[in-house]
Amino acid sequence: MNILQIDSSVLGDNSVSRGLTASVVADLVAKNPGATVTVRDLDQDAPAHLTHHLLPVLGGPKDGLTAAQQAELDRTETWLAEFLAADVIVVGAPQYNFGIPSQLKAWIDRVAQAGRSFRYTETGPVGLANAKRAIVVSSRGGVRQDPNALDLHEITLDTVLRFLGVPEVTVVRAHGLAMGNEAREAGLNAARTAIAALNDGTRAAA
Repeated sequence: MNILQIDSSVLGDNSVSRGLTASVVADLVAKNPGATVTVRDLDQDAPAHLTHHLLPVLGGPKDGLTAAQQAELDRTETWLAEFLAADVIVVGAPQYNFGIPSQLKAWIDRVAQAGRSFRYTETGPVGLANAKRAIVVSSRGGVRQDPNALDLHEITLDTVLRFLGVPEVTVVRAHGLAMGNEAREAGLNAARTAIAALNDGTRAAA
């Protein structure tokens, strides 16, 4: 089993999502001792956002690139290869201003490539990911007032991952983290319970 762990929080050791993705991955490895783990830290190694200068790095090797473009192409090819090789994808996704962190969006822009991670057919797009499952660790300071209404970070990742061919996307939620100690502990306990359910072979509610 190949596990790809994506962390996008900018809080380092203070990050809740990073601690929870590590827990998810540790338990996956415990259940699958031969598993290999690739950790991609999008804060420490943040993808540059696409501009007209960087657009040529998509779609595979090309001639005539500048040194900077070639370096970005090499990084992009590494990220895409990691994504396509993964059997399970674990994504830490804190909610920043209603959406996903910009560095996570930049990573998506690198790996979502027509003809490589998805293709268009006469009946619509088909995802080419190898992974059969993704586990998204969703963290946020507030709580859900109306299910899904403000969870744009979850909606974005669910949409993208399924579009790229991952058929099962499970969400582990740690919410209410900025609403006082009691709410924070409740949010952490809910996430731990969801992770334990994953370990038991059941599915946390999405």
